[in-house]
Amino acid sequence: MPLHIGSVVTVESNPGHDIGVVSLTGELVKIQMKKKHFSEDAALKIYRVATQKDVEIWQDARKKEDQTKIQARKIAKNLGLEMKITDVEYQGDGSKATFYYTAEGRVDFRQLIKEYASSFKTKIDMKQIGYRQESAKVGGIGSCGRELCCSTWLTDFRSVNTNAARYQQLSINPLKLAGQCGKLKCCLNFELDSYVDALSDFPSSNTILETEKGRAFCIKIDVFKKKMWFAYVDNSMAWYDLDVAEVKKMMKINSKGQKSIPLEELKSFTGADKVETVDLIQENNLDRFEKKKPNKHRNKNTGNNRAEQVTKEPEAQKDNTKPEKTNAPKKFNKNKKRFPPKRNNND
Repeated sequence: MPLHIGSVVTVESNPGHDIGVVSLTGELVKIQMKKKHFSEDAALKIYRVATQKDVEIWQDARKKEDQTKIQARKIAKNLGLEMKITDVEYQGDGSKATFYYTAEGRVDFRQLIKEYASSFKTKIDMKQIGYRQESAKVGGIGSCGRELCCSTWLTDFRSVNTNAARYQQLSINPLKLAGQCGKLKCCLNFELDSYVDALSDFPSSNTILETEKGRAFCIKIDVFKKKMWFAYVDNSMAWYDLDVAEVKKMMKINSKGQKSIPLEELKSFTGADKVETVDLIQENNLDRFEKKKPNKHRNKNTGNNRAEQVTKEPEAQKDNTKPEKTNAPKKFNKNKKRFPPKRNNND
């Protein structure tokens, strides 16, 4: 059969048949099957290209999914089961309905299946999914402003733990680190390998330096600037940022049983060519979203300032060729015609 991407086909199912859409063709299919460890023997047969009747039955079955989901939730609530019906999918021929649900523990839904079979008059299949798969089915918008990765392109759900946030120097705040599924965000793993490679050049965060002024411990690490902040045990309010190379030199001195110079001297030495950063997006400004009221006295002040800025020309630069204005009356010229002559009637 000549098939291409987007073709609607009728495929084998148990029982009956189902409707599918071709998403990949050619040699890429074998590569994808090898990557997913999927054998060719388990592949379903394609009967034919879907006819108009097959598509109409499939569309009628899909229209019943929302109403079936609402009714299924009511039945589960009446039975007192601690579970949530996430989604309902009907088979292409309408002979089977798959109910996806989430639950904390094991659920005895034997009575539930009997209620569903008598209410919906079809074969019932129950599948338990995780909270990440639930978000992938429901969809939504993440805190980044884009659609959820799990509902668009992410196919494998790797486990995420709080160590990923610690490696990236993020605050352990569940409200910020959790996604819509209630679990840690999958995007915490996206840049984790880069951070781990960058931190391989850093000393341990538990490093303690022995200086002439006292012991100093590490407070935080800046991966991008390759700096470490240290503070004295006696005075933890004063922080000193040091380069990683300087910290390694001090550790070598301490390994020989000697004390290094105080942090103040290193700070003054390494901070001589410090570049001042400018907050262009006003990230640290708390009033960046507030509208500033216009100043009503601005015109008065600007008028006075402009009057002060005007400078008088010196008398030497004035043009003395212009005649001075006097208050004497102007002489009347009789020959000068001020009005046009009157016209006669004959003209």
